[in-house]
Amino acid sequence: MTPTIEELQSRLSALEAENAALKSVSPEPTRARTPRRWGRTLLATVLIVLGALLAPVAVVATWANVQLTDTDRFVTSYAPLADDPAIQSLITTQVVAVIEEQIDVPALTSDVIDGIIDLGTGDRATRALELLKGPAAQGIQSLVGNVVARFVESDAFANVWASALRVSHSQLTGALQNDPNAAIDLGVDGTIGIQLAPIIEAVKQALVSQGVGFASSIPAIDRTIVVATSDALPTVQLAYGLAVAAGLWLPWISLLLLAAGVVAAHRRWVAGIAASLSLAASMVILLAGFAIGRIFFDAAMRSGPVAPDAAGVMFETLTGAMRDTAIAVLVLALVVAIVVWISGPFVLPSRLRGATHAGAGHLRAALESHGVTTGRVGRWLSAQRTLLRVAVAVIGAAVVLLVRPITPGLVLWTLALAALVILLLEIAERPPKEASSTSPDVDDAGAEVPVGTGAAVPED
Repeated sequence: MTPTIEELQSRLSALEAENAALKSVSPEPTRARTPRRWGRTLLATVLIVLGALLAPVAVVATWANVQLTDTDRFVTSYAPLADDPAIQSLITTQVVAVIEEQIDVPALTSDVIDGIIDLGTGDRATRALELLKGPAAQGIQSLVGNVVARFVESDAFANVWASALRVSHSQLTGALQNDPNAAIDLGVDGTIGIQLAPIIEAVKQALVSQGVGFASSIPAIDRTIVVATSDALPTVQLAYGLAVAAGLWLPWISLLLLAAGVVAAHRRWVAGIAASLSLAASMVILLAGFAIGRIFFDAAMRSGPVAPDAAGVMFETLTGAMRDTAIAVLVLALVVAIVVWISGPFVLPSRLRGATHAGAGHLRAALESHGVTTGRVGRWLSAQRTLLRVAVAVIGAAVVLLVRPITPGLVLWTLALAALVILLLEIAERPPKEASSTSPDVDDAGAEVPVGTGAAVPED
């Protein structure tokens, strides 16, 4: 029976009233949920920002704790300075200058020749001997310079240098802790210097062994090459102590803050990407700081006693480990951002995962058509899918966090191997739907059990 106009109008009025009632009710729960979401978003933002701000400090603290408190690692890092031509030239020049200050070679040569003349020589011999004073002094000075240069370029100097590093436990650790036996010395007036005493003693022995008798009279010399001056050294020493003390904890605190920010966020996939990119941005800022610091360091060295080349080598050796770590963390952060994006509920990544899953299914079907199947193992891998992927992620994270030194290559190789393992797991798995429609399997007694043949299977 066709409804009348009055009935239609009545139904329309009822629908309009119901719609109005729904509109009047719906804003209330929205208003109740909005503050909670904003609170979670604010908390997540604060945690992520704090974690990202602590990350550069954590890099420096980790370098101070791991690099400087480990004697073997420190020697391995800084011993190659002895083979650098700029450092060798600096040491040679300073050692020769100190020897010439302690022994007046021209006066010594003149006294020797005057003694010969006093023994009685003819006029021509006397004039010849007088003319030899200058060349003889220059020859001895050249001999001393050559002996010092050869020694500084030899393995013996490298051994002395490494021994000095090891005895002092580490150059910078000893210096920042005011160790008087350190190879590098930080003065109370803000001067930074390299101690020459062990080097001069080794050169003295080398000169004596080559027949330069007067070298035995070189006294023990307590001399330091001043390479830089800074009023901020007391502050640097204090910061160093704090960095070493906090070096074990700051990296973990930074990571925990970033992770807590992701957990607290309402949209965790987006927060994970934001946390990774924030960490990457903090590493870019740290690398920019190293670059700017190098500019100011070079400018300060122009007025100092050290050649710019030698100063540059020192700066690069000092900051190299921190810069490499910052680059590795930058690569790691970008990789994590990409992984989170691929794993998230976004349109393009979902299509990529679907295509990968379908491709793995086709490959499994092709292998099973040739009698290659993972059987029960494949079903178990499918049942433990989530657990296995979490295990791969945890192992990869442990490798990156615990292996030292951390490098971009380590990060990328770890990522590549983890991706390969996940891909192999995807291929080896046998989802229940596929396992129920593929080739015969084997039961516990070893007999074949036909699957997907339509025969009834008795229930337990």
